[in-house]
Amino acid sequence: MAIVLGVPGVDGLGEAVGVLREWQHDGAPMQLHPGDLGWFWRFGAEATAAAVRTWSRDGRILAVGLLDQPDLLRLTMAPDVQRDEELAQQLVEDVTEPGRGVLLEGKVNVEAPMCALIQDLLFENGWNADEPWTPLRRDLAEPVRDPGVRIEVIGPGRAHVRAAVQRASFDGSTFADESWHAMAAGSPYADARCLVAYDDQGNAVAAVTVWSAGPGRPGLLEPMGVHREHRGHGYGRAITVAAAAALKELGSSSAIVCTPSSNAGAVATYKSAGFQPLSEVRDKYRDA
Repeated sequence: MAIVLGVPGVDGLGEAVGVLREWQHDGAPMQLHPGDLGWFWRFGAEATAAAVRTWSRDGRILAVGLLDQPDLLRLTMAPDVQRDEELAQQLVEDVTEPGRGVLLEGKVNVEAPMCALIQDLLFENGWNADEPWTPLRRDLAEPVRDPGVRIEVIGPGRAHVRAAVQRASFDGSTFADESWHAMAAGSPYADARCLVAYDDQGNAVAAVTVWSAGPGRPGLLEPMGVHREHRGHGYGRAITVAAAAALKELGSSSAIVCTPSSNAGAVATYKSAGFQPLSEVRDKYRDA
C-alpha cells in the first residue's frame, strides 16, 4: 500500500494525539509528545489541525509531524517503523519538495528521533546538523520532595495569572487569557496541569505546564519559565520539582524536558531538580 500524506483536520486531531500517546515509552528517544500538540493548541483547534501532518499506510498512521513554525517540522514515527525504508524515503521527499505542502522553500529544519532512518537520508541529501539540544529525564518511581514554595494549580478562573507569568518569562510572548482557554479546551489538556509558584510575599514568580501521555508513560514539561524580575532565587528548580510531583500524581513513569545545550542555566536548573541529561539531539537543516 502507498504511504499517504494527510492533514487531519480538527476531527482527526484526536487520532493523531492518540498515536503519539501510544508511541511514548521510557527509553524512547526524545521525540514529539502529545503535550507538544497540546501547547500548540493555544492558537486554537483549527490552527493546530492546519499545522499537523500525518503519514499513513493501509489506514494506519505511521508518522506525525507538527509545523511548530512554518520552517520547522517536528516529526516522530511509530517505534516499529523508525528504520522503515519506504517511510523514510517518503518523508524525505515530502519535506524536501515545497509543493508537497509540508515545508517552505529556503532554510528549513526537521526534528526527528536521532535513531530514525530519515536522519541518515537527510544527511545523504545534503542536510546538515543544527545546534545541539539537551534532553533531560527524571524517573518518577520514587517520591518527589516538597518544592519549598507555595504552588497553585491553575483553573479557568486563574488563567490570567498563568498568562502573566508566561509573558514575564519569555521575551516576545503573546500568551494571554484567551490562549490558556484555547489550550485547555484541547484534548491533550485533559491529562495536563498548569502550575504557578509564589514567593513569600505572594508574588507569582514561576510557571510550568505539564503533559501526561497516560499512566506508565513519560510526561512532558512544556513550557517552564521564571518571571524575569524574580530570577536567581531558586524558583526555577522549585517549579520544576513541583512539575515532577504533578506528573507523578498523574501516573507518569518519568518526566522529560528538552532545552538548547547553549542555555547552560536551564540545563543546570533541571539537573538541580533531579533531572539527568541524556545524549544531545540535533535538528537537520537545509540551507536556503
